[in-house]
Amino acid sequence: MIDTKDMMIIDALELSNWDRDFVLMLQKGGVTCVHACCGLWENARETLSKVAGWHRFFEEHQDLVMPVKTGEDIETAKAVGKLGIILGAQNTSALEDELGLVSVFNELGVKIMQLTYNNQNLIGSSCYEEVDPGLSRYGKNVIREMNRVGMVIDLSHVGTKTSLDTLALSSRPVAITHANPDWIYPTKRNKSAEVLAALRENKGVLGVCAYPHLINGASTTLEEFCDMISQTVEFMGVDHVGIGTDLTHNMSVDFLAWMRMGRWTHEIDYGAGSKSSPGWPEWPAWFQTPVDFPNIAQGLAARGMTYDEVSKIMGGNWYRFFSEGFKAEKELEKCVSLT
Repeated sequence: MIDTKDMMIIDALELSNWDRDFVLMLQKGGVTCVHACCGLWENARETLSKVAGWHRFFEEHQDLVMPVKTGEDIETAKAVGKLGIILGAQNTSALEDELGLVSVFNELGVKIMQLTYNNQNLIGSSCYEEVDPGLSRYGKNVIREMNRVGMVIDLSHVGTKTSLDTLALSSRPVAITHANPDWIYPTKRNKSAEVLAALRENKGVLGVCAYPHLINGASTTLEEFCDMISQTVEFMGVDHVGIGTDLTHNMSVDFLAWMRMGRWTHEIDYGAGSKSSPGWPEWPAWFQTPVDFPNIAQGLAARGMTYDEVSKIMGGNWYRFFSEGFKAEKELEKCVSLT
């Protein structure tokens, strides 16, 4: 058995119904920090309301949680026994067509933005489009601005050409917070060897995902999941792999339909012979709630990984990545000038 008490455990994406009971489950699972989704299809005004709701949540539950905007905040959360929460959006719809909103949302604490969700937008293409033309002119400017202010770029639902364009253009490491290699689990949402090789060269991090549609459903064993992680580490290197469960706890079916389809989509091809799912999928027995996070660490240790390797995958790599990624370029330049 591996002792996870002193590890930083960081989940790079969760889309769940956040309440006090859910936070207590995360703490029981030893989780240090979570990237929480605060936007999917919302425009700027709607996203402001979502962020305001999170600010109230931080205030009402300040004995249990704290907002994370820096690497130091993650350290503090671990030290004081609170859950650190990073706000992020799974789409750039909140930016509308106004580049200046990148810095506005960054200042409000939205530190991660996925470039596209399931539909093409003003920036680029999603993984479900038949044709991916790559980054738009506006998209290229958004990339540069996100790099400038210290907002992390996420490519999890993004199309291949748009992803490769981003990885070539970005002056800073990029994240894929929740996806898996598509040669292990074939689906349009998982990532090709070409994209993951480019991510590795970019010094980015991939969050391997436990969402049932991105693995072999609820029948996937812990051993199979950890074998996928091991194969991913062999390809990416141990410094470029973390966890991004995409956990969806206590969410309604109505929200599921809105989440998948957005404002206009009628159907999305999720692969594996299925066009859509009538409800939330069943999760594997070894990961039913956040209390089960230690199961992943134990599974990796059972595969022969060292404590240091398990620690990196469970959260150490995300801690390093976010610590640098959340700094504005001027902060990085200052750090370089002092060394």
